Amino acid sequence: MLAVQQSYQALCREFSWNIPDHYNIGIDICDKWANDRDKLALIFEKSDRDIRRFSFHDLRALSNRTANLLAAHGVVRGDRVAILLPQQPETAFAHIAAYKLGAIAVPLFALFGFDALRYRLADSGTKAVITDTAGAEKIAQIRHALPQLEHVFCVDQPTAGSADFHRLLEHASDSFVPAQTAAKDPALIIYTSGTTGAPKGALLPHCTLLGHMPGVELSHNFLGYEGDLLWTPADWAWIGGLMDVLFAAWHLGVAVVARRFQKFDAEAAFDLMARHAVRNVFLPPTALKLLRAVDNPARQWKLNLRSLASGGESLGIELLHWSRQQLGLTINEFYGQTECNMTVSSCSALFEVKPGAIGKAAPGHRVAVIDEQGDIVQAGEQGRIAVRAPDPVMFLEYWNNAPATQAKFIGDWLVTGDMGVKDEQGFFTFVGRDDDVITSAGYRIGPGPIEDCLLSHPAVRMAAVVGKPDSVRTEIVKAYVVLRGGIEASDGLTRELQQYVRTRLSAHEYPREVHYMDALPETATGKIIRRALRDMGG
Repeated sequence: MLAVQQSYQALCREFSWNIPDHYNIGIDICDKWANDRDKLALIFEKSDRDIRRFSFHDLRALSNRTANLLAAHGVVRGDRVAILLPQQPETAFAHIAAYKLGAIAVPLFALFGFDALRYRLADSGTKAVITDTAGAEKIAQIRHALPQLEHVFCVDQPTAGSADFHRLLEHASDSFVPAQTAAKDPALIIYTSGTTGAPKGALLPHCTLLGHMPGVELSHNFLGYEGDLLWTPADWAWIGGLMDVLFAAWHLGVAVVARRFQKFDAEAAFDLMARHAVRNVFLPPTALKLLRAVDNPARQWKLNLRSLASGGESLGIELLHWSRQQLGLTINEFYGQTECNMTVSSCSALFEVKPGAIGKAAPGHRVAVIDEQGDIVQAGEQGRIAVRAPDPVMFLEYWNNAPATQAKFIGDWLVTGDMGVKDEQGFFTFVGRDDDVITSAGYRIGPGPIEDCLLSHPAVRMAAVVGKPDSVRTEIVKAYVVLRGGIEASDGLTRELQQYVRTRLSAHEYPREVHYMDALPETATGKIIRRALRDMGG
């Protein structure tokens, strides 16, 4: 854990990495706590009336059985084991088992379609899959295209071509000697969301969890206090739900609440947090925007929140104001990506959060804004957000893609692909993706501030901004807007929104075109796919 300090400067000055030569995620997040038979690890809520609790002792036995099951079916060190499940206990102990075995876990989103699954399973050369009936049925239809896939284990009702996971588990021993893995040995492959080109498999080492911890702890105002209890709606197939929440909490011995709603429901989320007295939450910006639409949540639910972290998409000032007014909490925004996560964070317990900024570099990470040649730019100057290698959180490579791995670096700098600014106080501000920055009449315009401005209008529920090619200005700003219930689109509303942005931001940033939609295209992680909007005609 980070040692609590009185200032950010003292925290960074006193911090140093302590990465052992040998380290295993499975042992760290489970076995080291398991001798205490009563230490709570997981509260799994399948429905409001179906709630189960698991101790670390339980998870050690279940993960050992799973490791023995996999080993009995020929899975050895270095083999890929895909986990195609939502938030549920089997997801967790399957991960722990894979790491103890020395295998490489491949988390997959349960709602992936056939093409997405076929690509990832084939590219990773997955040998075994742990899934449910829905996943097994999908895999059955693409099995012919997966010659390296030998075993499919089904955790509920086995289908043709899959084995009964729990029946096999009953016959497996709950004793297992974990593999001795080096800290830099590969642990898991997480595929990028693929908003630009084919998804790339980021190969992460065991020590990536240790690399996550300073940023995670900052984002929760020093996670690990007595009584802390963490929940996120983010799926455990993605790094935000898996590393930032499940594994990070268990590294500290903090219990986690699991419930994956079929569709995110703001009132159900508030109800869940209240019923379990959740103390710490990671809520992606999309979820926060939906929660924001609920009137007076503090009057409807007795909440026990201590920290609220968010990241993955530009947050904006309006959500920050809302959380302070309605929840009595300052959102700690953090920043990172699958390849190099949790490198920047806010921490309201240490310093005043700067509205519009994504925070400061987490202790141990060397983060800068650089130019095309890899030189650090002046404070206040826009450039590429980059992280200096080596860094324990950093990915090893893109699986089967050496050219993409090489292209990710400028010298020793891992380039995130995001444009940003660092000010003299060390705050980073996210401007936009390389391909999201709008160039209009000589101005470089980031979509984030315009979207934030639109979201503050009472008629707007969701908004996304892209550049549309223009023969005169190179590009114009075009907004895609989802209206709140009961609001009708009209030319008058369009003019009102344009003037709203013009007056609140700048005359050169207002959307010259506004297109109304029922919903915005999103990745499985809830990020807006601006490329899809551009492909629609800007």
